[in-house]
Amino acid sequence: MGTQLHQRGIAFNSSFELANIEQPHWVRDVHQSFLHAGADAILTNTFGANRYRLGRHHLEGRLQELLEAGGSLARECAADRSWVLGSLGPLGVELEPIGRLGKMEARAAFAESARFLGPFVDGFSLETFDNIAELEQAILGLREVSELPILAFLTIGQDGRTQHGASAASVAVRAAAAGADMVGFNCSSGPRVVLEAVRQAAPEVDVPLGAKPNAGMPRQVDGRIFYQNDPDYFARFARRFLQIGGQVLGGCCGTTPEHIKAISRAARAGRQHMQHVGAHPHQITPKPREGSEGVEPLPLKQRSALGSALASGRTVVCVELVPPRSVDTTKITQAARALHVAGVDAVNLPDGPRASARLSNMATAIILMRETRIEPLLHFCCRDRNLLGMQSDLLGASALGLHNLLVITGDPPYQGDYPDLTAVFDVDAIGLCNIIANLNRGLDLGGNPLGEPTAFCFGAALNHTALDMERELERLVWKIGAQVNYLITQPVFDAATLLDLQPHLPANTPPILAGIWPLRSLRNAEFLHSEVPGVFVPDSVLERMDKAESAGRAAAEGLAIASETIQALHGKVAGFQVAAPFNKVEPAVVLTELIRAND
Repeated sequence: MGTQLHQRGIAFNSSFELANIEQPHWVRDVHQSFLHAGADAILTNTFGANRYRLGRHHLEGRLQELLEAGGSLARECAADRSWVLGSLGPLGVELEPIGRLGKMEARAAFAESARFLGPFVDGFSLETFDNIAELEQAILGLREVSELPILAFLTIGQDGRTQHGASAASVAVRAAAAGADMVGFNCSSGPRVVLEAVRQAAPEVDVPLGAKPNAGMPRQVDGRIFYQNDPDYFARFARRFLQIGGQVLGGCCGTTPEHIKAISRAARAGRQHMQHVGAHPHQITPKPREGSEGVEPLPLKQRSALGSALASGRTVVCVELVPPRSVDTTKITQAARALHVAGVDAVNLPDGPRASARLSNMATAIILMRETRIEPLLHFCCRDRNLLGMQSDLLGASALGLHNLLVITGDPPYQGDYPDLTAVFDVDAIGLCNIIANLNRGLDLGGNPLGEPTAFCFGAALNHTALDMERELERLVWKIGAQVNYLITQPVFDAATLLDLQPHLPANTPPILAGIWPLRSLRNAEFLHSEVPGVFVPDSVLERMDKAESAGRAAAEGLAIASETIQALHGKVAGFQVAAPFNKVEPAVVLTELIRAND
């Protein structure tokens, strides 16, 4: 449906569902073309009709209208000649624990869409799910409002696994257990990949199997999208699919009426041959699902020197150094050496701070490990990597001996040097913490055993002056559930704000490192207060910096404010995260010496 509507003039980044209202003649044409090709069932033009996907186009208020229009058009075209299946795709947002959407919220969204679509259809087709947990909630949501048959399709990569790393067989078993009347695979990388997935799933489930592959891999020529598999190839795929016991056959992206005509003929010929030889789809004895809880994570004190310091209760000091904008690491190496001599436990290396392009913090960390004796602590943000890239980089960091991480969501690109760039944000910091916790147990994104577990000492942020403190504490509970080993606050300029919050923190809150920022000038203070999200500089501090600026001693006053904050918090937090603005480490060295003198 999407490919056909795109060829008629609808852009891929638009809402195809809006055509049910604005171009209904196009939708009718597509339905009729596939019916004439021999389709037994047509699918409603409602794949993205849920409140979250429609919200991207500011159409969530028209959810019922678009679903009912899509169902009505399909029913009108099918009449009594074919079945109508209600097409529903993923919500377009990640579920907990990786994403922000709760499972019950997801289930309610699917139930809502199914309630409006149900009166027009003979069954539902849940399609292109790469997260089995979301598909399970979709099935449960539909079952709350309908008893119609549910066809459940997952999508996988060329390696035969979902984006989260789960195998074709394992997700098929879970979909069937959740209540799907048919389980299959769609979209993906073409017929070959889908056929192999069906072959792997066949011995594991006892519900009918389905396949709706793409018409090959897409390629772009002169601005148009083409798919590489011709109808004859689709027909050969259909025959092989039927031979291994498949029963529901169709096509996804790039599929034309000619493709459907070819597989329809192949299916009819296959049925006649099976009746002639007395063949029948083999009966399956389902196997119990094999899962793994992973191994016990390595004790914190054995993961890194920072982890050992946290576990021992010794006051921890980290100092933040920003990687350079060039390949010259001379200055940052000299700064790291000075901090090591001063007694700093780790150098904190941001990951593209303020969405700026700098030397990779992972490369910087390796250089510092090679040139100095200080231990690096990597910021790891969600902005620039998809889930696969995250897992690859995390495994790479572990293999390189980088075991300390601070997990952050990351500043959006519009705040930085290249505001038109696209961010990824497959997950936020909480989702990433869950991924790392799994890696520490020897499990990949899909919960599959990796072999050797990682040994990350990882932390997350705590905003002690958040405007919505209820939300901040709720997120803290999720971070604790993700097994973070420590928390680092935003810069503290008034110790009372953090001390007043502590009685309200959960009893199992991990060690807290208070952020300390020695202000350099009034402008520096005003910038932090107004331009950096989550940072609050009290009026009293701004007034002190204003007076000091007039007297020509702003930097000294900033250092005094930082020293007072450390004195007030020492012994009441696990340690301190000290900033070194512009990588000038002299104030950080003075503050470190103050901390060590009070130990």
